[in-house]
Amino acid sequence: MIRMSNISWRFLSVWRRNLIVYRKIWKVNFLVPLLEPAFYILAFGLGFQGLVQGLSYGGKALAYTQFMAPALIAISIMYNSFFETTYASFVRMYYQKTFDGMMTTPLSLEEIILAEIVWGATKATAAAAVMTLVLGLFGFVNFPQGLLIVPLAFLGGLAFGAVGMFFTGITPSIDMFNLPIFLFITPMFLFSGTFFPVSGLPEWAQTAALIFPLYHLVELSRACCLGLVETNPLLSLGYLIVFTLCFLVLGLTTMRRRLIK
Repeated sequence: MIRMSNISWRFLSVWRRNLIVYRKIWKVNFLVPLLEPAFYILAFGLGFQGLVQGLSYGGKALAYTQFMAPALIAISIMYNSFFETTYASFVRMYYQKTFDGMMTTPLSLEEIILAEIVWGATKATAAAAVMTLVLGLFGFVNFPQGLLIVPLAFLGGLAFGAVGMFFTGITPSIDMFNLPIFLFITPMFLFSGTFFPVSGLPEWAQTAALIFPLYHLVELSRACCLGLVETNPLLSLGYLIVFTLCFLVLGLTTMRRRLIK
């Protein structure tokens, strides 16, 4: 059982440790958020310009690339935070034994796990900020309201970082992460209003999409970038907050159970 009294600001020392390590490779890692949106816009813009003349979203006609661009930011947030707290955290825990070393210090187990989730959210926020600036150069982000992507990215990073930590707590080996990616991440990537409006799906599929946290993150991303929404933004924000809190508890619980065996 997790103990909230064990959590203090000491978790920032773990976050700082991850930052120091990351500073050695940040230039390579930032190539992805710099170039990825340009590749997507170029590929989809050229590939679909003759097939998709435009679509309606939030009561306004949009070019396909306008519709898709904000979703790229949400997808980047999901991938950066989820993969950080699955593969990267698993390596630090199981192969590098970094967690074992930290647990010999005054740090509590809860502080170590919380720091991992916050670090994943930090990486997601940095990537989202870079992508927002790049997409802004293409004219797909309205400033200054587009800057709201930064706090949104941190919340989304916490949500998917916590989910990733939950799976790390229950996954027996690093190879088994293929299952949550195939059964959880991939369906969200395809059916969360990322590449086509959810309103065009059958009713049962529209209802199912409401369960996906990525759908709400995509909706809020479009609200920040374009000022357009199809659902109540407060409802999407509330869903993400509740989802984050639930999986923070689940992530801390499963990791505690795993590490104290």
